Amino acid sequence: MKIGIIGAGRVGCACALAAVTRGSARIIVILDRTRKRAKAVATDLRYGTPLGPKTTVVDGDYDDLADAGLVMITAGINEKAGGATDRGDPQGRLRLLDKNADIYRDIVPNIARAAPGAVILVVTDPPDPLADIARASAGHDRVLSTGTFLDSLRFRVHLAEHFDVDANQVEAQVIGEHGVSQVFLWSSARIAGVPISALVEQRGETLDSVRKQIEQSVRYANITIIEGNDASQFGIGIVSARIAEIILRDERAVIPIGSYNEKFGVTLSLPSIVGREAPQGRPLLRRGWWLEVRRQITGPGSALAPSTCDLEVGRLLDKTCRNLGIGCCSSNVARGFDILGSMCCTAMPADFGEKTMLPHSSKMKGLSSPLC
Repeated sequence: MKIGIIGAGRVGCACALAAVTRGSARIIVILDRTRKRAKAVATDLRYGTPLGPKTTVVDGDYDDLADAGLVMITAGINEKAGGATDRGDPQGRLRLLDKNADIYRDIVPNIARAAPGAVILVVTDPPDPLADIARASAGHDRVLSTGTFLDSLRFRVHLAEHFDVDANQVEAQVIGEHGVSQVFLWSSARIAGVPISALVEQRGETLDSVRKQIEQSVRYANITIIEGNDASQFGIGIVSARIAEIILRDERAVIPIGSYNEKFGVTLSLPSIVGREAPQGRPLLRRGWWLEVRRQITGPGSALAPSTCDLEVGRLLDKTCRNLGIGCCSSNVARGFDILGSMCCTAMPADFGEKTMLPHSSKMKGLSSPLC
């Protein structure tokens, strides 16, 4: 199988290196607006291929993407160049959207023309709204963003470091937006099947203190990396290569990835089945996930009256929905509950009463469908 990588900057090179060393595809085609740079990167990588899985690395143009199974787009302005490195800035990566949207509107039609059957994987920040732009520009729904897959791995790594265990033994996920409004699923986080809350209690710690420390580290991990190395690149490179493998091999792996939610018309990350085809996911009703989002909205042990709670929920919903490009204002609490309920597999009425099933993936198109 063949994959294409658009953009030979730091992230594009990291994606290519990871794909070569992992043997993610038989043929890797690298494109860049400067052909000389793409050729240099491909040549450099090719010299190392005899030591790894059989892979052919070449530079090319859009026509060379013909028959590609997947095309990654890494082109665009990065966080440092775009001024998205302020921890106090509520916009975060969204500062890059306008400039990168223009770049995507130029690139994506060329990909759709040259490789009409390829899956498009959006890697550039901010990936979720850019995936919506890519979908519109491509004229099809075979578009994914890397979403919160990397955030979930960061979550696992920081939990592993805190408890001094192997990260492979940690189960933990981040959902929603790849950005400052992302949601950490503490209620389902476990190490070898043991809930994190139980491990925290056993160590004589408080969940609130552990949560604050780890969430801060994960939420702003990109900025910490950029402060030391100018760009966050290697983690996302490995993640992108892994997503390519899952799709090309039709693994039907379950990962948190940015896919289009038909009901709300927006891309966000949920635990989803990913493969070459478009399988139908099966919703899993988990009230705990929704209650966890409520706790994150209102604060630990909040004693807010229901009306005040609704206002606080509304404020966060307004911020979250603006970040995701959803038309939802703070007064539209019912609509907001439905959106966050979708993110957490359960929609709750305004009084936080009985759970309600959402019609999820029966009509989902693309390459992933939510499990929840």
